Amino acid sequence: QVQLVESGGGLVQAGGSLRVSCEASGNIFSINAMGWYRQAPGKQRELVALITNGGQTTYRDSVKGRFTISRDNAKNTVYLQMNSLKSDDTAVYYCNAWVHTTGYWGQGTQVTVSS
Repeated sequence: QVQLVESGGGLVQAGGSLRVSCEASGNIFSINAMGWYRQAPGKQRELVALITNGGQTTYRDSVKGRFTISRDNAKNTVYLQMNSLKSDDTAVYYCNAWVHTTGYWGQGTQVTVSS
């Protein structure tokens, strides 16, 4: 009932910046919160950042001070601004949306940080 499309991934040098976007469609008015997750090869998918409809944000410790999650309600889009990127940030980044207790996922966008 909710479709998510990520974009903006790519290759960036360590210390650089990148912004990934997630546009939501479908039953968007029922979304309670949206977030960004990432998964590197051989590792579990992990939460990067979360933003609620009220604007509260949550970040994993390793990205605090470097990443910022934001939302543009007019465009039905959530963003993840990534600064001071490190090699450990390399992963496929997935957009997530919550409708009550049901989660929806995008297809992911690859972010590669070179040393």
